[in-house]
Amino acid sequence: MDTHKYVGPVWSLFRIVVGLLFTLHGAATVFGVFGGNQGRGEALPMGQWPGWWAGLIQLICGLLVMAGLFARPAAILASGSMAYAYFVVHQPHALLPNQNGGVEAALYAWSFLAIAVVGAGPWSVDALWRRPAVPATA
Repeated sequence: MDTHKYVGPVWSLFRIVVGLLFTLHGAATVFGVFGGNQGRGEALPMGQWPGWWAGLIQLICGLLVMAGLFARPAAILASGSMAYAYFVVHQPHALLPNQNGGVEAALYAWSFLAIAVVGAGPWSVDALWRRPAVPATA
């Protein structure tokens, strides 16, 4: 069995799922849906630093990554925001992610870094734009 034929579709599904989950975090923070910010049932006040802005990054970058539209730049921004969250919010409490509650931030940071390096995969808007136009036949 040739497993290489599954790499592109599985990578695309990975990107879509990571983008969707990130989008849900952002929507919870910005709009108060899906349990709201940190499960409190409400949105953060508009413009509140840094939480609301992090939620906006999660919402927008999550949607872009999920669609595979400008996936690399969006993934770089998302990765950086999660690395910031890890080192500023979690790491001061303990060294390791399983001790400081930063597993999710670390996983997102590394997942988005991988997406930024590898790209969106074949099931993406970015891939559609790169495909050569098929000439019309008469």
